[in-house]
This record gives sequence, C-alpha cells and structure tokens, in this order.
Amino acid sequence: MIICAGNNENFDFATPMGVGLIETAMNITRLCLFDKPEFLLFVGTAGSYGEAKPFEIIESKTAANIELAFLNNDAYTPLDNVISTNTANKKDIIVNSSNYISTNAELAKKFLKLGIGIENMEFFSVLKVAQEFNIPAGGVFCITNYTDKNAHREFLKNHEKAKELLSQHVKKRIKELTEK
Repeated sequence: MIICAGNNENFDFATPMGVGLIETAMNITRLCLFDKPEFLLFVGTAGSYGEAKPFEIIESKTAANIELAFLNNDAYTPLDNVISTNTANKKDIIVNSSNYISTNAELAKKFLKLGIGIENMEFFSVLKVAQEFNIPAGGVFCITNYTDKNAHREFLKNHEKAKELLSQHVKKRIKELTEK
C-alpha cells in the first residue's frame, strides 16, 4: 500500500494518513488493525540538512526521531530513536522526523555529523508502526528545501514541483516493477 501525509501533500496513487507523528501513527495503526497491508511505502517531501539538493529523490528505510534540544545536550530520551526496516546491507540516508521543521542551518550540520540527511514529519511513525505489525516498509522523498532560515519560503516555492517529480518517479518505479 502506498501512503502519504495528506492535507496539501496528496497523490492520486497514495492514501493519506495524516500530518505529523501522532496523526500518522494513529491512522496507520487503525489501518493495520482492520485491513493489514502487505507493505507500506510512504511518499512525501523532505527538507535537506545540507547534502541532498532540492528536487533530489531519496529512497530510505531508516528513520530517526531526534529533537533539536538533543543536539545541544539539552535533552535525552530513554526511547530507541532510530529505526530501520532495511534488511539489505545497503547504506540508507536516515530521515529524521519531528513535529517541528528545522530552520537552523548550524544545528542541521549536527544532524549530518550523526549521519542523518533529511527530515520529514511522518516517516518515523510509518516505520515504527510497520515494525510493530511486521510489515515491510520504506519511503520515497523529494527534497523541497534546505533546513535554514528560508526553509518555509523555499518549501512553499518548490512544493508543487517536488510533488510532480515524486509522482513521476513513483509511477515509473511501479511500472518497472509490474513489468518484471
């Protein structure tokens, strides 16, 4: 099953699950309880911590849930805050998820040092629920912006084009897989 966030990030081939960590977790859990899918593929846009370029397509099966306070040693968590459904030995770009969008370029560099390359609000929830229900899962993202002071403005400017590129990429991959 292909899923997306929803609201202003809909795709004709994906089912909306909600925006942010909580809505996504609740709605995917509800879905899994009543009609467990064979797989979950999340499709969405993401911000780059500096290495991935706008409009680049990123595929990943690894997510983190790290808040900005953690980067400055202002917080800790007893939770396992990195999760992966990657069963191959392929190196993934780690996708960080938070209910907040990063706008501090200096803190973004700290994410990069931890091996975390991009951020998307929902992906950690997708993988966490998939893990709980033993469902293979992954994500495909198109970069809209860098995580700096211009993040929101660049996101708004690039969002429609990113969704178009993402749609083209996913539809092409679906066609390739169905022709095998």
